[in-house]
Amino acid sequence: MNMDSDNMLGSLNLPADLKNLSIDECKALAAEMREVLVKTVANNGGHLASNLGTVELSIAVHRAFESPKDKIIWDVGHQSYNHKLLTGRYKGFDTLRKKDGISGFCRPGESVHDAFISGHSSTSVSAALGYAYAMKLRGSPNYAVAILGDGAATGGEFFEGLNNAGKSDANIIVIINHNEMSISKNVGGLAKYLATLRTKQKYIKTKGKVEKLLDSTPLVGNSLKNTIKASKNAVKNIVLRNSAPTLFEDLGFSFVGPVDGHNISELDYALRAAKTIGGPVIIHVNTVKGKGYAPAEHNPGGYHGVGAFDLETGNPDAVSSDSFSCVFGETLTRLAAKSTKICAITAAMKYGTGLDKFARRYPKRFFDVGIAEQHAVTFAGGLAAAGMIPVFAVYSSFLQRGYDQVIHDLAITNAHVVIGIDRAGIVGEDGETHQGIFDVSFLSSIPNVKIYSPSSYEELRKCTDRAINTDTGVVCVRYPRGNDKSEYEPSYVSNSFTHEKVGSDTLIITYGRLFNEVYKAHRKLSDSGILTDILKLIQIHPIKSQVLSIISGYKKVYFFEEGILSGSIGQQLSSVCKNVEVCAITDFVPQASVNEALDSLGLSGDKIYEKIKADFNENKA
Repeated sequence: MNMDSDNMLGSLNLPADLKNLSIDECKALAAEMREVLVKTVANNGGHLASNLGTVELSIAVHRAFESPKDKIIWDVGHQSYNHKLLTGRYKGFDTLRKKDGISGFCRPGESVHDAFISGHSSTSVSAALGYAYAMKLRGSPNYAVAILGDGAATGGEFFEGLNNAGKSDANIIVIINHNEMSISKNVGGLAKYLATLRTKQKYIKTKGKVEKLLDSTPLVGNSLKNTIKASKNAVKNIVLRNSAPTLFEDLGFSFVGPVDGHNISELDYALRAAKTIGGPVIIHVNTVKGKGYAPAEHNPGGYHGVGAFDLETGNPDAVSSDSFSCVFGETLTRLAAKSTKICAITAAMKYGTGLDKFARRYPKRFFDVGIAEQHAVTFAGGLAAAGMIPVFAVYSSFLQRGYDQVIHDLAITNAHVVIGIDRAGIVGEDGETHQGIFDVSFLSSIPNVKIYSPSSYEELRKCTDRAINTDTGVVCVRYPRGNDKSEYEPSYVSNSFTHEKVGSDTLIITYGRLFNEVYKAHRKLSDSGILTDILKLIQIHPIKSQVLSIISGYKKVYFFEEGILSGSIGQQLSSVCKNVEVCAITDFVPQASVNEALDSLGLSGDKIYEKIKADFNENKA
């Protein structure tokens, strides 16, 4: 095959040409892909360790299957960078996670090879089963392939999908990529179970038998299929079957593995066997997270998601001490020293939510439940019912998964549970699935829920203290990703709200991080001769009666909100205060930097200034 050995990604017709490559050529391609991954993520930031660990697996999957006829569904999707490189997106790969560039997750609108949207974990089996049944109903012989990490296998929806897929007769293949890591080290019974299976790679010693069986049989027509089906148990024993049935076989799956996820030859055989067995099949693949880049191999958790970094020194993305996440974790640790009732809960995000110090200091009161947000909320309810004070720290976009539990298992009984909502508001380059723009709308619709939205570190400390030691019921403290960039005076720090008056008949209201943008606009308007008063909310739900009284005294009120418009605090206020104009988010927010996103949404200091100035000039004319 004619190709540039130094630029196979650019010279190959991918993914079609993969099937014609020798194993040595596949190894060369894998090396080139790792180089591209490291350089791109070093420049753009992104998910590095998980993609370095799935290079060979991605190559093997595209050799064995024919995308997009076969549907390949990557769970979470942050491990799909290789899939993108192999499906025609190499030339634009330098735009990864940039505004208007290639997404860091699977997006059907970006490519026909992205079969299903991804961003939250544990959804791939359910989606793949839907595809598999649809293809079966149409009479298509193609396959649906779900690929997920063992971290995603801790999520409840994964088990719901398995339960239904195992009893089906559809062509669904589930590949469990076991690297012993999600974002934090995996926990729970399934993680231990997979670790046990990991040590039983007997198939390595019987690879010759597999090769002889498969290679001595015609690779087309019914003969291979019939041969395999007739000796199904023998094949499972050869391609590794434990002496006792696996959990997955008890659910109705044929089981293949564990397979060395960095050996393309072994992956080729395992995938071919899975295809010929037919029906629901699980392949257990062992990989090394961060494979091929020493800093990532040594610290896979730190390199799960990173910002731009220097290639030589590396830059593991531990939570900075200068961040809202770290301040929340430090505050919780300090308060826990005064009360043995305080417990901390995370859903596989110990480092991301800043709870690592709490975990080290109070290990018996720290609970990592894995990627299981629904369980985390109800578990917190159980702790609260037994007299503890549970604090669940979770990203805003992931709390969505526990909405029913907040209603049913916490709010109805007025359980005192504190929810630390990290990554509230725009998060930036991860795009639509990760923007924290819905929590205020869905939480404020639930009785017995109080919401704080501090705009500075000092406010965060006060709100956390109050939520734990003073308040009752469900108390949410929401705060943004990143650090405190406040430019306003200390006088703006308060417990519930701050009202700054300069004698204007125009009032600007906001809360959280966005107050900094409003404050910039306020100063710029003042320099232009346009006076505005400011009302900064800290307790945003329920609204204080004093706030309604303040609003009623103004001719014009602007409410700027870094959240979805429907059900927003501003919309709720505008329904009773007709002088309120709400400027909020009306659609899903695509990937871009936080500053770029705020500006495009009309929520940056400059855009707020321009809007109010234009309105002032129009009214003046």
